[in-house]
Amino acid sequence: MQKWLQMTAADLGRGIGAGEIDPVALAETFLDAIDTHEFTPRIYARTTADRALSEAAAAAVRAASGHRLSALDGVPISWKDLFDTAGVATEAGSNLLKGRVPDCDARVLQNATAAGLICLGKTHMSELAFSGLGHNPSTATAPCVNDTAAVSGGSSSGAAASVAFNLAAAGIGSDTGGSVRIPSAWNDLVGLKTTSGRLSLEGVVPLALQFDTVGPLCRSVEDANLLLAAMEGRKPFDLLGATLRGKRVAILETVAMEDVRDAPMAAFQSAVVRLHNAGARVDRINVPEVETAMAQSTCLYTSEAYGLWREVIEANPDALYSEILQRFRLGKNFSGPDYVAAWATLKAARVAYDQAAAGYDAVILPTAPILPPDLDRLNTDHDYYVSENLLALRNTRIGNLMGLCALTLPTGTPSCGLMMMAPPDCEGALLRVGAAAEAALS
Repeated sequence: MQKWLQMTAADLGRGIGAGEIDPVALAETFLDAIDTHEFTPRIYARTTADRALSEAAAAAVRAASGHRLSALDGVPISWKDLFDTAGVATEAGSNLLKGRVPDCDARVLQNATAAGLICLGKTHMSELAFSGLGHNPSTATAPCVNDTAAVSGGSSSGAAASVAFNLAAAGIGSDTGGSVRIPSAWNDLVGLKTTSGRLSLEGVVPLALQFDTVGPLCRSVEDANLLLAAMEGRKPFDLLGATLRGKRVAILETVAMEDVRDAPMAAFQSAVVRLHNAGARVDRINVPEVETAMAQSTCLYTSEAYGLWREVIEANPDALYSEILQRFRLGKNFSGPDYVAAWATLKAARVAYDQAAAGYDAVILPTAPILPPDLDRLNTDHDYYVSENLLALRNTRIGNLMGLCALTLPTGTPSCGLMMMAPPDCEGALLRVGAAAEAALS
């Protein structure tokens, strides 16, 4: 049974379908692992054992009768603590929301439950999802699987750690500027940032609604495909026969390749060689408008975040971690006209990017220019916290600003990911290219 903890969600689903894995025993195995793991208090904010066992019992009945709801019916996963769960606290990693208990599940959790997925519990996260590092002194800071003295990446920190430390078959997180992809990359997982608006945000604690997205953190591209389908309430995309032969990919050189540190750069260059050897044509593109768009991000993100949270924050500012508080309050510096002008600039940049990327199956870049920062130093060095947070999110934020879908894949170098970006609402095509790239990189 212990081997179940390391299997992909898809393989667990196949085992259930073949009658080789009992969903109740599977749920119990994960719950037992959670109960006994040394890092559980830093990974899970709370578990939902009663719900998990009840859902697993129903999945077992369906499996026995041959009426499974989906390929993942009976598979246990975790949920970031900003997805509402009926009758269970959802606090978004913040004392500002302590004791907040919603009446119903988030829409994506409802859809996943309707597909038979088992809810193990809620994972820790960066406070109110406003950091790419995953450091949260207000609740808990999840460790990185490759260096437990370092942060796991954020804001979906516990979601990534729950999978990397074998305490969930997959995790569901959110991505506003890189919050699925950074922790996925730093914990050697697959992470999918979906197109804005593709998955429902109903019942999801917001940060910046124009950029918030929902996505899975998991062990394979196949898992990402199946989890996306479950949360959408549709059939998964067909990934059979995916190949890189004849595919065109472009390295984005504007901004994304600057100040990339040695290990991520070497991992990226090695990955590019492997994609080329698998049949992909690799070009390089510059899109100056990306740099123009990046200059608007502080206005766009902080204006929206502070606008949404101003009253709650200013009613009790001491409840918020000081670094997060400072980030929110940057939104004070911008006016309504500033925000409108920034959006106009961003929309023009998106048009230019789309033209430059047209004809390519994916645009690629290092997921993060840096490795996971040291936790102790983040606690004591303000300038280090700010610089590492901004650099961690720099490349991933390009995908959010340009309105794209994006996928990060492990490169084989610990905590170094390869990111692939595709046009909005092209998740199916992106996952096919990703599946072929995954095979080449493995």
